[in-house]
Amino acid sequence: MQEISVQKFIEKMRGVPVLDVRSPMEFAQGHILGAVNMPLFDDTERAEVGTLYKQVGRQEAIKKGLEFAGSKMRAFIEFSESQNESNERLLYCWRGGMRSKSLGWLLDMYGFDVFLLQGGYKGFRHYLLETLEEPLPLLVLTGATGSGKTELLHALQNRGEQVLDLESLAHHKGSAFGGLGQAPQPTSEQFQNDLFFELLSLDRKKRIWIEDEPIRIGEVTLPEPFWKQKILAPRFLFTQDISVRIERLVREYGHFGVEELAGKIDKIQKKMGNDAVAKAKYHLLRGEMHKVAEVLLWYYDKAYSQSLQKYESHIVARYSGSNEDFSSLALDIQKIIL
Repeated sequence: MQEISVQKFIEKMRGVPVLDVRSPMEFAQGHILGAVNMPLFDDTERAEVGTLYKQVGRQEAIKKGLEFAGSKMRAFIEFSESQNESNERLLYCWRGGMRSKSLGWLLDMYGFDVFLLQGGYKGFRHYLLETLEEPLPLLVLTGATGSGKTELLHALQNRGEQVLDLESLAHHKGSAFGGLGQAPQPTSEQFQNDLFFELLSLDRKKRIWIEDEPIRIGEVTLPEPFWKQKILAPRFLFTQDISVRIERLVREYGHFGVEELAGKIDKIQKKMGNDAVAKAKYHLLRGEMHKVAEVLLWYYDKAYSQSLQKYESHIVARYSGSNEDFSSLALDIQKIIL
């Protein structure tokens, strides 16, 4: 059984099972990409052991822990065996303490080659934030709502560009309507973990395209070091004809139910104003989705124009399109940006 650094732990992850031995609640809050949960204690057991540790002492807590875990030892070994045929196992708990060492000892005794994460999950999170402080060659694709920025990013990716799709990682398209049709969002912590591993797969010597997103995408938050780099990064301004943008919004959101859409409109009432909200909902009830999109774009364009003024000096190139042939748009943009 060996303790290894976060960097070596990540290097060994390919093809080797990663076992998170924390409680299910801790695992759900955030875990290392690809890890599976093999909890030494369930949530109730963990709370009881922790209370004993604080109120009575370490030895009583250990005894209670042994009482809980003793009957599960065979199950732990069989669960570990079920992961894959590799004889190596990577383990971590919160701080690399008793939980991972206890299960590490058991698996090691059985015959697995066990590697423990030095500093545990807490050490991993510290490493993640430190790594995100390092300079990234970001290029921010900015443009008004409905411009098709996500589609353009994918087209650029198909042409060999490096792309970090923040909306895909967040399961949210950013606006008040961005959660419609999406899978449930991860926690902010898990989103940041997934972002970290996505960045590890990219070449930091080449530009990385990202979409212009706020610090909060739905309910998840970008890590502060990444956000600070994003707001200082150069921007590429992409504009589309408003008719194209309206058609896209109707296509993306027009099939959702009236009540669902009305609820999303209500969420932006304070910023949009009572009159505009009433107008949008009037057209919505009449099934006039293009009119609804027009009203919403009036609000979003006004907000975007104010935001764009702050970053005017960061714009390094511009391109205006009038169609949805994103493959040709991506080719034109590459010619501009090279």
